[in-house]
Amino acid sequence: MAANPTPVLQLRQISKRFGAVQALSNVDFEVYPAEVVALVGDNGAGKSTLVKTIAGAYRPDSGQYIFEGREVTIHTPREATNLGVETVYQDLALCDNLDVVANLYLGREGVRVTGPHPLHLLSEVEMERKATDVLRELSVKIPNVRSQIATLSGGQRQSVAVARSVMWNSKVVLLDEPTAALGVEQTFQVKELIKRLRSRGLGVVVISHNLADVFEVANRVVVMRLGRRVATFDTSQSTAQEVVGAITGATLPAAVAAG
Repeated sequence: MAANPTPVLQLRQISKRFGAVQALSNVDFEVYPAEVVALVGDNGAGKSTLVKTIAGAYRPDSGQYIFEGREVTIHTPREATNLGVETVYQDLALCDNLDVVANLYLGREGVRVTGPHPLHLLSEVEMERKATDVLRELSVKIPNVRSQIATLSGGQRQSVAVARSVMWNSKVVLLDEPTAALGVEQTFQVKELIKRLRSRGLGVVVISHNLADVFEVANRVVVMRLGRRVATFDTSQSTAQEVVGAITGATLPAAVAAG
């Protein structure tokens, strides 16, 4: 648990059904400021449904959504974003034909009003300045902020997507398989970026199947199985084998009590 005793985000007894399928069943979940929580489980365990519920893409059938100690109701992804919850999905949602600045501001373009008959013009200079500052703060290395996304490596593209998520005063960042399909060097860059998000005081939730990556970046591991939270592990006091046992159902560790 992080030093701050109050979770930045907390879910209580969240349930979600799709027809006959009970995707989530009375799930509790929390993430603290300056903490990385890994969400793991087999396919169909409920990980993606839980993250999409946090992100506002799904509305739970029951349960409480508490943000910074206050219960809220989230109907849309925009409402979650307005709270300070940003999501980076596996497909990254970047536009290959636009440059880095345009992608960082996609849908949130800076404008300036000019003339007696007001015209809203893109504030290109200010957008480029802020984009450069954010990338520098996160130690994201790209050739140029005016480089087209299509020219960047997989790790650089992932870094741009993550940088976009922290430009707007976000407090929680959700990352869906951030190192999937990346090479060794690119994976290292993304893991270092996740650590920098934590050092900035953000709560970070990572979905991952790569337990080596999980144990390198996460403070805690939450295991989902068949729509339920079945175990929680402190990465400094547990092993990947224990986590695998909880994922498969082979073992029910004492860590269940911590969840």
